[in-house]
Amino acid sequence: MSVLRSPDPPIQPAVLLENVVKQFYVYSHRTTSLREWFIRAVRRRPIHIRRAEFCLKGFNLRVERGESVALIGPNGCGKSTVLRLIAGIYVPTTGTATTAGRVAAVIELGAGFNSDLTGADNIEFYATVMGLSRKELARRVDQIVEFAGFRDFMEMPVKYYSSGMQARLAFSVAVNVEPDILLMDEVLAVGDRSFQEKCLERLQSFQARGGTMVVVSHDLDLVRKLCSRAVWLQDGMTRLDGKVDEVLEAYRSSTG
Repeated sequence: MSVLRSPDPPIQPAVLLENVVKQFYVYSHRTTSLREWFIRAVRRRPIHIRRAEFCLKGFNLRVERGESVALIGPNGCGKSTVLRLIAGIYVPTTGTATTAGRVAAVIELGAGFNSDLTGADNIEFYATVMGLSRKELARRVDQIVEFAGFRDFMEMPVKYYSSGMQARLAFSVAVNVEPDILLMDEVLAVGDRSFQEKCLERLQSFQARGGTMVVVSHDLDLVRKLCSRAVWLQDGMTRLDGKVDEVLEAYRSSTG
């Protein structure tokens, strides 16, 4: 007698954005006092005067586990907004954004850091946000500090760090908490050449272990080194999605 096996459920992608619309508002007037609010209400004038600006318009993105994808395009096209949606910093106006696994983001220099806390305190804070237990953090803190490369400054408040030091610390924490998904926005644009090379080696090691990456960068040579696929955004929509060399060639041709 044969036994029927139910098919295995499909593997969930690492990142899935479906029909995402992200809307922001540009205000020409904002009511900021109770008195003004009362006067405008009595006179039946709008409390705020604003217009809607759409950053993303029905955007879709599927990133499989272990895939490395670059988001490219001109400033203002929506690349960084996509990263913030994946990271959970932004919520879609409509549509859905889901991830599978632990997400680490190096999206903006110093983002997520408390400038009044020391480097050591910020490591603990960031790791806690990432869901690491104290035991896990204790196991990784030395390698975080070692990778950042300035152990003597860990008891100094982050507000006194240079931009390069902040970048080192942010990147070091992100790659050493062993995320499943790593999000990066121009993270290698800051720092000296030796640190950039060390970062590149660590990212390639992360890929070799099956990690998933979504990268925003204007450095197309770096994109080619790190990613096998690129998504070209234009005015909040996908203009081209495909193999990295094909998309970069089309993008370079369009920008002349």
